[in-house]
Amino acid sequence: MTEDQSIPVGMILGTEDSSPLDWWVAVAEEHYLQMDDVVLVRTDVPGRGELAISGVVDMVRARHEASRYESDVFLAQEGVLPLQVARSAHVVTTRLEPELWVPPRPGDCVARVRGVERDQALHFDSMEQRLVAGLSRDEQPIFVDLSFVDGRRGAHVNISGISGVATKTTYATFLLYALFHSGVLGTRAANTKALVFNVKGEDLLFLDQPNARLEDKDRARYASLGLPHEPFQSVGIWAPVKRDTVEAIPDTGSRQEGVKGYFWTVRDFVKEGMLRFLFTEAGDERSQVADIVSRVESALQREAQDVEGSPASVSVLDENLNRTHVKSFKELCALIERRLESSDSGLVAYSSRGTVSAFLRRLDGARAQVGHLIRGTEASDPADHRIDWQRNQVSVIDIHNLHDRAKRFVVGVVVKRLFEEKEASGSAEPLIFIVLDELNKYAPRDGWSPMKEVLLDISERGRSMGIILIGAQQTASEVERRIVSNAAIRIVGRLDPAEALRPEYGFLSETARRRAALLKPGTMLLQQPQLPMPLELLFPFPAWATRSSEAPRGGGRTAFARKGS
Repeated sequence: MTEDQSIPVGMILGTEDSSPLDWWVAVAEEHYLQMDDVVLVRTDVPGRGELAISGVVDMVRARHEASRYESDVFLAQEGVLPLQVARSAHVVTTRLEPELWVPPRPGDCVARVRGVERDQALHFDSMEQRLVAGLSRDEQPIFVDLSFVDGRRGAHVNISGISGVATKTTYATFLLYALFHSGVLGTRAANTKALVFNVKGEDLLFLDQPNARLEDKDRARYASLGLPHEPFQSVGIWAPVKRDTVEAIPDTGSRQEGVKGYFWTVRDFVKEGMLRFLFTEAGDERSQVADIVSRVESALQREAQDVEGSPASVSVLDENLNRTHVKSFKELCALIERRLESSDSGLVAYSSRGTVSAFLRRLDGARAQVGHLIRGTEASDPADHRIDWQRNQVSVIDIHNLHDRAKRFVVGVVVKRLFEEKEASGSAEPLIFIVLDELNKYAPRDGWSPMKEVLLDISERGRSMGIILIGAQQTASEVERRIVSNAAIRIVGRLDPAEALRPEYGFLSETARRRAALLKPGTMLLQQPQLPMPLELLFPFPAWATRSSEAPRGGGRTAFARKGS
């Protein structure tokens, strides 16, 4: 029997109700069904002919028939009671051909299907462009419809799961790898970009290096998915510059080669309106502090003038409304303080002294935590240290060593600039994928912040501009609802049982919620629009190094030496 042939495994059960949406199968003694198996039953409809009903097994059970007492199991084992073991499986309908909403009849033969019939049952045959998403438990490919990823019919991916167990970031990078290496993007692949924020450890700083721990069984899995087993080919690694150094030395740990340090200039900070991203704690946009932030930022932008021969600094008005040359971020903060304390500046307006003091305290704290990322006249080659998402196919921005305020600043500034560039281009091409873990920190459910506003804008309008968000978090219940609900593809790894009960996981059946509490690393539940239930999938061990110990000694590419690669 070939792999594509169906295997009869049982009959429609007569002791349980069957409906067009779900039905029970009595499993033959010499066969078995397990959860996630794809099955097919053909039933005759009077006056309409044959109806093919496909479905996926979501629960299996076994019990003794005619048993009345709990102790009967021991008597049956000893041969005293002639009890028969009955095994059955519950199936959720995924497809009816033709679309006749009638149930199968008791006694109809049920078969486990593979090949073309499996593809039809899971709607893979109706996907114009199939993006490989992983493997089923029987090592068969699972696909998602690219049109629900790239923005044509839907966009955005959301991944949830317990930290350290759910392997959220690893799966997000695998999805990127499949996009860039499966050929599904066709001619668009060369121009499609990805912006990946490395928020924890150094896991994503070695995407361009092969994984020394890759085994033959892992290579076979990549082959079965039609993917090569190699690292990402065009990667740029960006890390924040070190504190208290004139040179723009990247602040990294074990990864040194091919890393570029990033910072912004005082000129960038003023002209591009970055002040708001120093005040990213969730709050009320109508608060007096937010009002001062808006007025100070607008005044600086309005007054700013370039200084000849000094591309990193800027000229603005001081507290006496005289033009002055601001040479460093420290000087800029001092000037803002003087202007707010001056009644002639016009910035205080109706704000109370307490509100101004609160603003200045936060500004001072931000200067200590973020100030080393904003440079003035001491900046060398500022253009070469500005994050360029178009330089490589994948740009990794390391923020894991930064203070939380600095992390939010970097994410906010980078995403805002990207959004504005794409909006100005007026075209959805080239596509840009943004991978961001710990989404609950940047777009929390409660309150408002500039960072949250940018991410919400991307989730609602990003698909029209070719910006796709692949967001991940431990708990979707702590993320802004509209961001989660706008994701066309939803994926969960291991979940806390209490979290799985939250309404954000309404797409999971009761069985799937219980399974989510038992998932192993490397196993996910995938929900996509075409199917009424999530599919369990596995994904291969990364072909790229995820830490320095997995990278070959002295290996790695200097990606920045091949600009435009």
